[in-house]
Order: sequence, then C-alpha cells, then structure tokens
Amino acid sequence: MSAREAILNRARRALADVPDVEPVIDVPVVRPAPAHDRPHDEVVDLFHERVADYRAVVTRAAPPGAAAAVTAALEGRTPIAGDGPLRILVPPGFPDALVPADVEIVHDGPDVALSELDRCDGVLSTATVGVAETGTIILDHGAGQGRRAATLVPDLHVCVVRADQVVPGVPEAVAALDPARPCTWISGPSATSDIELDRVEGVHGPRTLHVVIVGAEPDPR
Repeated sequence: MSAREAILNRARRALADVPDVEPVIDVPVVRPAPAHDRPHDEVVDLFHERVADYRAVVTRAAPPGAAAAVTAALEGRTPIAGDGPLRILVPPGFPDALVPADVEIVHDGPDVALSELDRCDGVLSTATVGVAETGTIILDHGAGQGRRAATLVPDLHVCVVRADQVVPGVPEAVAALDPARPCTWISGPSATSDIELDRVEGVHGPRTLHVVIVGAEPDPR
C-alpha cells in the first residue's frame, strides 16, 4: 500500500461515524462594479470612502466653497506656540485664494530649515492624482505641492484634490504621472503598529491628514 492510500484509508476510518451533511447551496455574491467600470462621480465617491478608511478626514466642496473648506480644516487646532494664530506652511504655487486669512503664513522654499518646518502647525498642498481603489494621494512635488519634507514634518497636512484628478486605479494613476519626477504616495496619516497591534500615528509624517475634494458634492441620497 502506498503512503497516499494509507493516509486516505486513515481519513476514511476517522470519518466513518460522521453523518452526511446536506450540501450548502451557493448564494451568488453581488459585488460592486470595478472602479474603472463606474461613472466618474462614483469613482470620486469611492475615493472619498477609501481615504476615510485610512482614518483621514475627508470633506467635499464645490469650487466656490473650497476656500471655506480649507479654513474649516484648520479650525480647532491649537498652535504649537500656545498663543497667536496658527503657523501654516504654504508651498510655492499653492492657490492664494485657498489660503485662510487668519493664519501666519510661512512661505516654503529650499532655504527654509527643517527646524522651521517643525514649528509650523500645518501645511497646505495640492496633489497630482487621487487613486480611488486604494485611497491614495500622489504628489509629484510640482507647483502647489511643495517639497517632500514640507508634507512630512508638520503635524497636519491639508491636501486639496480636484475631483477631475481622481482616477479609478493604480494603472491609470501611473499613466498620468511624469516618470521623470519623483513622487510621494500617501495613503492616510502616518501610522505604525507594534507587535501588539497598538496603532501610533504621526511617527513618520503628519498625524492628521485632511483631504478636501473639490468638485461636485456627493449625492445626498
């Protein structure tokens, strides 16, 4: 008797007194359509959902309300200095119309030291692409997006993503990027977990990510 037959015979003997069970009838599972098969407004909704899954704060605004949404993202923050207005880092090329009026603006540039970035309460930026299926924001550090350190050192990152920048998946995102430019891919606020799965945020970057999606507001239904 082969080893295979010996194992099967042993299994048959072990199951000899087990009653027969009626077969389970498979119930068809209705899965949502892949992101690339959805209308664009549903793709943006999926992006909203997936970004929020990463514990980021997400707000939606029509273009006329974008500035108010950015201002609201800063409300309730306590300045590092303890008094006075919030110190907000603004990279070159960020739209002036979206910068709140009641903050101290720190204009970023290569001559701004990391210690100065650490004294900022937050940073504003735009983005290059938003990926719906993964809830990822991609910066290529062009106009309005700042250098890599600018969006890693401050404790709060408020990122403005236009609805028309949101693509269904990673292949579409890669196709939209310039391969000659270094990129930063952001999926939620910075976080890590130890062996006990205790989540700690703000270790490798901003503790709070607030994404403002500018475009058509979600259907209230």
